[in-house]
Amino acid sequence: MTSKRNVYLDTQPIETARQILMDRFKDRVTDVETIDVTAAQGRVLASPAIAKLSSPNFHAAAMDGMAVDAKQTFGASEDAPKVLVPEETGFWVNTGHAMPPGTNAVIMIEHINIIDETTVEIEAPVFPWQHVRKMGEDIVATKLLFPRGHQINAYAMGALLSGGVFQVNVYKNPRVLIIPTGSELVQWHETSPEQMVPGQVIESNSTVLKALCRDNGAVADRHPMLKDDLETITNAVDRAVKGEYDMVCIIGGSSAGSEDFARPVMASLGRVMVHGVTMMPGKPVLMGDLSGKPVFGIPGYPVSAIVAFEQFVGPLLRFMQKLAPVEDRFEPVALARKIASKLGQDEFLRVKIGSVDGRLIASQLPRGSGSITTLTEADGIIQIPKDVEGISETETPTARLLKPLSAIENTLVITGSHDNTLDLLADQMRRDHDGINISSSHVGSMGGLMAIRNNACHLAGAHLLDPEDGSYNVSYIKKYLPNMPVRLVNLVMRQQGFIVPKGNPENIGSIKDLKNKKLRFINRQAGSGTRILFDYKLLDAGLTPADIIGYDNDEYTHMSVAVAVLSGRADAGLGIMAAARALDLDFVPIVTESYDLVIPERFFNTPNVQILLETIVGDAFKQRVQALGGYGVERTGQEIQI
Repeated sequence: MTSKRNVYLDTQPIETARQILMDRFKDRVTDVETIDVTAAQGRVLASPAIAKLSSPNFHAAAMDGMAVDAKQTFGASEDAPKVLVPEETGFWVNTGHAMPPGTNAVIMIEHINIIDETTVEIEAPVFPWQHVRKMGEDIVATKLLFPRGHQINAYAMGALLSGGVFQVNVYKNPRVLIIPTGSELVQWHETSPEQMVPGQVIESNSTVLKALCRDNGAVADRHPMLKDDLETITNAVDRAVKGEYDMVCIIGGSSAGSEDFARPVMASLGRVMVHGVTMMPGKPVLMGDLSGKPVFGIPGYPVSAIVAFEQFVGPLLRFMQKLAPVEDRFEPVALARKIASKLGQDEFLRVKIGSVDGRLIASQLPRGSGSITTLTEADGIIQIPKDVEGISETETPTARLLKPLSAIENTLVITGSHDNTLDLLADQMRRDHDGINISSSHVGSMGGLMAIRNNACHLAGAHLLDPEDGSYNVSYIKKYLPNMPVRLVNLVMRQQGFIVPKGNPENIGSIKDLKNKKLRFINRQAGSGTRILFDYKLLDAGLTPADIIGYDNDEYTHMSVAVAVLSGRADAGLGIMAAARALDLDFVPIVTESYDLVIPERFFNTPNVQILLETIVGDAFKQRVQALGGYGVERTGQEIQI
């Protein structure tokens, strides 16, 4: 078929789009089925659950001892004990036994004096029904155990069985068909990392969406991947909506490109209700009504797909089976630095969060719709309304927490320069002290010092070179933190140099080669220690930024610089040897520098910081650091005089 470029329908605000969806499918509740109680956890009752048995359904002994008619014990005392005859006036019972006929109380075994096999004495009376679970004490037959609409949990399952209810009527789990589309997609089990070629993408969205469906009580099937072909996709969707599925999700092809087929598929089979929502990520989401069933066009970028699911698909799935909406936890947060945002669309900003001085501090993660790691690393999400153009440091927006508050409060917040050893440190601390987390955000060495000045972190990583004397960090601390007592502790010594392609094809040996050979350079962001080092080396070589192609193209981490070189986007970048080795690139050393931890005095003796300091001087951490290459640990843990 001939393909042509789509045009977005009028994009809708989130609230409007959700209302359109819920109004259209307000009667789309799943059918009712009868299942065993033991299989009903998490399901919602479609009819009341009425007890068929009393619980207990007999009078039961609540203690080990002797069952008696209470009036036979009246008058017993230490001075005038009563005598009972086993199996005549008293009957031995264990906890849970049915009470013998004619008895209504149990004397605890500890309160019985055994004279011989035929005689026992008691020195205190019992009252009627003492130590007895009376019939129906917990549940009386015909009692309403749970009304319709009740979600069954583990406790409810026990109550239902105790009340003689062995089967229940519940709303069926919605059945969802997930159809991944895209000619660039490959399945993980049909390839290997070594076989991947440029242009191929591992299909992972269907796995994520299947798991999200399970989280929302639905059963999802995955359709085999489909190439970008209008007729093929149309036929697959048509079969699904005419079959047993309650919902269909088409992954990919929801945007406005010439090879985006989700909208024409929906338009040919039914009605497109929404195409485009004013939110970021997730703007291209599609919603349609095909044969009375909801069909979604899910954006292909992973984060967009997840946001679209959480905002629309998940809530509808829960409504269809009468599950209560998810109750998220929201907390006010302070910002490590201001956040810019575009007007006209709600933005879901992923953030790392830590507790500093009793305040929750949020640092933004990269915004890319394709960066699923921004969700795996995130502690929370801040929704920036479409009519707000950014948030300043003085404001306290609300974040939806993705992790327990207790975990966030037990997190050390490290802000500043990026280094690969921080990931090793986080893992080593979790290995040795389970429950302590490290949250590191990469804003450059100067950004780390500013975060300390703004009370927005527990410690900062820095490697700021003073070109006057060759020292690191001390002069900057004195200049930018003059009134704040801090400690400076070395984490590692590391080699900085040029990261270049395998074999160094351009034979780069010095910074002048960048100019003379007109090579493309990838820089680090302004304020980073690596950027300051590069600027110093430029000046020392008699060069200016204008002499370097790509000087203004920057990245926030050493690994991002290495990836830029590996992908061919740059011929060289300044970074650490460990990043080059990690991606099997070559490295041209320039300098060995000190990467240090700047720790405010008020945090230095706190338990978590002390555990961190103990960890970095341990042999296990040092051995892992040295295995990365390009690091020295001879000064690790040493305090540097300021």
